[in-house]
Amino acid sequence: MQKPDNIARILDANINRAKEGLRVCEEIARFILEDKNVTSRIKTIRHRLHTLSAKLFKTVILLESRNSPSDIGRDIYASELERKNISDIFFANIQRVKESIRVLEEFAKIVNRNCTIALKRLRYEIYDIEKKAVKKIAALSNPR
Repeated sequence: MQKPDNIARILDANINRAKEGLRVCEEIARFILEDKNVTSRIKTIRHRLHTLSAKLFKTVILLESRNSPSDIGRDIYASELERKNISDIFFANIQRVKESIRVLEEFAKIVNRNCTIALKRLRYEIYDIEKKAVKKIAALSNPR
């Protein structure tokens, strides 16, 4: 059985990762795509995720479990430095969001089952936003 602080670390890392990815996508939707609807939807999801995260663990417990300096994944960069244009940035971050929400969804099953369905709904909303944004990003004449 995993210690609760290890589960809190997993949740904390994935909540942060999802929120960060959502913020990047929100900024692209707002300032590059200039799409009010997509921007608003992403912002709403980010706020809903914040509300749901408080139901998984108290914020203070998440913060206490955080151990960034000794996180073994901290120095693994893989493809993080490989971004050629706006499209690459958007898709890397929307993928990060989907994966993180999926992790939260799985761990919610053992921490707070009531959050599982809400997280699944968020993930499917992200799929829909991604599909809509693809068309807008593809329409950019020269994505930088």
